[in-house]
Amino acid sequence: MASNRHAIGGGSRRQRPRRLASAQTRRKPALQVDPVTAEIIRGAMETIAYEMATHVSLTATTPILNQSNERNATILDASGALAALSVGIPQFMLSSTLPVRFALEFFGCDGLYDGDVLVANDPYHGGGHLPDYNIFAPVFWDGELVLIASIQCHHADTGGGMPGGYNADALDIWAEGVRFPAVKLYEKGIERRDVIYMLQVNNRTPTFLGDLRAQIGAAQLGVRRLKELLSRYGTSQVRAAVAYMIEFAARRFREEVSRWPDGEYESDVYVDHDPKGNPDIHLHCKVTVAGDQLTVDFTGSDTRPEIQAYSSFGNTRGYVVAQLASMMDPTIPKNEGFFRSINLIVPEGCCLNPPPGRSVAAGTHHPGTEVGEAIAKALEAVVPQRCCPQIYKIGMPTVSFGTHPRTGRFFIDNSADTIAAHCSAVYGQDGWGSMNVSFGNLIRATAEINESIFPQRQLARDYITDSGGAGQWRGGLGTLYRKQFTAPVTVYTYVVGRKYPMPGIAGGKPGAPNRLFLRVGGPMEEAGETTRLVHHEAGESIAYHYGGGGGWGDPLDRDPEKVLEDVLDEYVSERSAREDYGVVLTGSLQALDLAVDMDATARLRAELRAARNSRKTQGRETQRRSGSLNSATDASSRGR
Repeated sequence: MASNRHAIGGGSRRQRPRRLASAQTRRKPALQVDPVTAEIIRGAMETIAYEMATHVSLTATTPILNQSNERNATILDASGALAALSVGIPQFMLSSTLPVRFALEFFGCDGLYDGDVLVANDPYHGGGHLPDYNIFAPVFWDGELVLIASIQCHHADTGGGMPGGYNADALDIWAEGVRFPAVKLYEKGIERRDVIYMLQVNNRTPTFLGDLRAQIGAAQLGVRRLKELLSRYGTSQVRAAVAYMIEFAARRFREEVSRWPDGEYESDVYVDHDPKGNPDIHLHCKVTVAGDQLTVDFTGSDTRPEIQAYSSFGNTRGYVVAQLASMMDPTIPKNEGFFRSINLIVPEGCCLNPPPGRSVAAGTHHPGTEVGEAIAKALEAVVPQRCCPQIYKIGMPTVSFGTHPRTGRFFIDNSADTIAAHCSAVYGQDGWGSMNVSFGNLIRATAEINESIFPQRQLARDYITDSGGAGQWRGGLGTLYRKQFTAPVTVYTYVVGRKYPMPGIAGGKPGAPNRLFLRVGGPMEEAGETTRLVHHEAGESIAYHYGGGGGWGDPLDRDPEKVLEDVLDEYVSERSAREDYGVVLTGSLQALDLAVDMDATARLRAELRAARNSRKTQGRETQRRSGSLNSATDASSRGR
């Protein structure tokens, strides 16, 4: 099996444009710019990217875009190198570069014009999965391509065999939906009505055209603003500022890595099962620190040909950068300099860089998100105080679809609803009460809004006691989320995080697992190990017990007074306070007269530590004896 070894700034072997690679090798002499001007220009670009992303939220017509902020904008230079980005979904801001680079190679130096707007969503040309539409526009100044404005959004549908863009039963990528490697929507400022109509008729969402035009408008807005920037500073200064900030990020990255201890750090993490029920999708990660060089190697990850759990290379690349960025100084700019400082090895054919044509609908979530978990677990011993898996354990959104009785129109609910789940603790901070950092500035829609759009009632969003992993800092709690349908709907189910929930770090315990109950109020059943379409009648509900985040540090080191506060808030039960945290409470929760017995707590914690150390000693002795027995058996076998 071939292996891709390259700086993360490039694509995979079949994705990286040859012309771009050679251009990066033969860099032009750096232009001069003072650091203050470079920072001002970077700030201006980040503001433009933020304005582009906000434009989508204000003008799109489908809830997943106009409510959830599931979008991100980026500014790239003429070679496709990332120059600046907005605050958005990390996965998007980090997977927008490769489709642009493919377009630059495909159309060539003379194939793009002022006024062009392009669309791309193909996972095998740099994208994440089909619902993630990247729309981008070149920025010309004095007849020369200088920058590119890009806006990437998750759309509610992609055509194909299943509403919602999550056809985990798809035989291959062609059955998932319509692929657009790089297609012009506008050429020289003129709308290509035939192409836009083709996109419209290949999408089930009634409001898709409004979303598409909102995204096009955002890209065109970015072009106008960037031209204003070029008119003020000139092409040479802007290019010099981009080059300066890229090199600045690379230098800061190397300085950070050089402070880490040299060594090879490995981890193995798993996804419960793929949508077909194939168990234990395996990711192996080896992170090598050598001076100021960092290598992330996924050799040894799952290569079973029967699995249906593939993360595209662009998706994998995005999760690698997102996790590492969360473990480093946040002031390091997230641009091409950060990317190219990571040596990434992802073997072709494994679950993180699939063979051509495989379905990737589910893989953008799992095993995609487990990429961050694998890196966090590998570096747990290196930077534990900055270590927190920036992941989530959902399987896929519980997409529901049907015909709205009020309008008679088809609807798709992507379940971008307000919940709390999977938010792990970090050093010095308990898991907070909503989603983790990996979701960026994703905004979950409120019950009031979604009840006015879809035939549903949202009956519960309650924190689940004891769902946060115990630790010196406690994991965030999961949610009991219950949604009742007021019309017949079909619900698409794929749940993970039941066998492998959110992990603890530095001795913290894992969060509670997920559980999804279907047809509540009717013949109730629990979602199992395979993806299914489950019809629900009006009046029936789904009840999703979202798991909590993992804890950080030894639970017996948690401040007893904080444990008391958690019990009073009903985040932690009195039983868990005693068994997991070793805290002895007097009084009762009902009477609100609980108090910590400090002396009894000290004694109990000493007993729990002694028992734990005894178990560890016994485990090591059992392991030693087993090893000796195996060695003796092997020797005996060789003797025969």
